[in-house]
Amino acid sequence: MRLKDKLAFSCASIIIAVAPSSPAQADQVRSAQWFAGYLKLNQAHQITKGNGVTVAVVDSGVTPHIDIARNLRRGTDTVSGGDGFGQKDDSEGHGTKMAGLIAGHGHNGSDGVLGIAPEASLIPVKGAGRIDESDGITPGIKWAAEASADIINVSVTASRGRPLTEAISAAASADSLVVAAVGNKSENSRLAYPAAIAEVLAVGATGRDGQRADFSITGSAVDICAPGVEIVTTFQTNKYYQGNGTSEATAVVSGAAALVRAKFPTLSAQEVAHRLTSTADDNGPPGRDEQCGFGVLNIVKALTADVPPLSPAGASASAVPTAAASAGVSASPGAGAGASTDVDTPEPAGSSLPLVAGIVAGVVAVGALLAFMIRRRRRVTS
Repeated sequence: MRLKDKLAFSCASIIIAVAPSSPAQADQVRSAQWFAGYLKLNQAHQITKGNGVTVAVVDSGVTPHIDIARNLRRGTDTVSGGDGFGQKDDSEGHGTKMAGLIAGHGHNGSDGVLGIAPEASLIPVKGAGRIDESDGITPGIKWAAEASADIINVSVTASRGRPLTEAISAAASADSLVVAAVGNKSENSRLAYPAAIAEVLAVGATGRDGQRADFSITGSAVDICAPGVEIVTTFQTNKYYQGNGTSEATAVVSGAAALVRAKFPTLSAQEVAHRLTSTADDNGPPGRDEQCGFGVLNIVKALTADVPPLSPAGASASAVPTAAASAGVSASPGAGAGASTDVDTPEPAGSSLPLVAGIVAGVVAVGALLAFMIRRRRRVTS
């Protein structure tokens, strides 16, 4: 698979070179991050900033940009041409873009990119590169699972097949939540892999109006949407980037998942996905739809709402059930089609056999009693 095909989930990009702002100026980069206000990040960050959570970025590698360097940890390369730690030769800048959205901490206090989880740790996994055109994304996902990453961000496409399925299974076994982009219509008309796999949280993109972006692929496996239009983030050589794509939306959701795992550390990966989808704002027909799944990401609700667990077995690890749930309101499932909420199934009401059998038994008993009394009366008379 060619590198440009793997990394095609960002489109209409603009590289921005911004000089450091003076103390009297508002930082141009930070003020251009419209989605921060839309998602109420200031309010969310009063609750948690993602400290203690690790997010693996399986992508083209991550450059140590000034706005993410503090959160960058040693990762690995699953293709040739890197430094062995996932931090060299991000030739396309794609992984660096995603890293900034997930865990950018900015610089000089309030300058530069602010990510969704600015205190989460980033583990770069270079699974795509200019030199080696083989598919390093699949082994990258497996490596991240074995490294016990809490979240695995996959804003790129991987080759469909048994190795990918096994890698996703390994992530599920390790309790790592895989968050992946559904893809853009400019490259494909079908959901990308691994987003199409049931155990993965599949992410589409919305615009400033909260509606699905035209380029965001639709399908029954879509779970949630997040801002993915005119998104400003980090780029190579301490520059910045603005672009559109489901890649960016996926990184936003991965950051939100990191916040949820930090706030609720006992939740399983699937329960984290469940909390994100069940608190999403429905932006289409009532219930789940093929455009944005359960709706648009609402980070503050995901961190504060009472959400019923996926099943009674998960109740001890979940937040307190909501009053709505106690009243019988059903909750949305977690990522993909594999998660569901347990519901008691009533017995069929259409069968009358027990009633008929009871009537027959009663008639037989009464008949036997009458026969006994008649025989007894005949003996007394004689």
